[in-house]
Amino acid sequence: MYAIHMTEKRLKQIEKRIEKIKTELAVLEPMRPGSLTRQYKDPENQHGPYYQLSYTRDMKSRTDYIPKDCVREARRQIGNYKRFKSLTTEWVDLSIEQSRLKFRLARKP
Repeated sequence: MYAIHMTEKRLKQIEKRIEKIKTELAVLEPMRPGSLTRQYKDPENQHGPYYQLSYTRDMKSRTDYIPKDCVREARRQIGNYKRFKSLTTEWVDLSIEQSRLKFRLARKP
């Protein structure tokens, strides 16, 4: 009986967290994957800096050049994407646990 109570309690915790994740996902703003690096036209003397965003999408490696005045926004979008990935990974993990617990409860007489 204790195990069933604990399982039901955990299911409620999971459901509550999944709802919070959905709320957090709903307010995310524009996002993009990748990593932003500063490169130089003359790396030896570090002259001519420019910013490059590299990412892989649909199994293709891509590079976008980011104007200096857009670097802050690009970093924000990359952060939003990382947050998106983190939340969706957590949601999937919780969903797997939720499913296992529900199957376990269904087998109990």
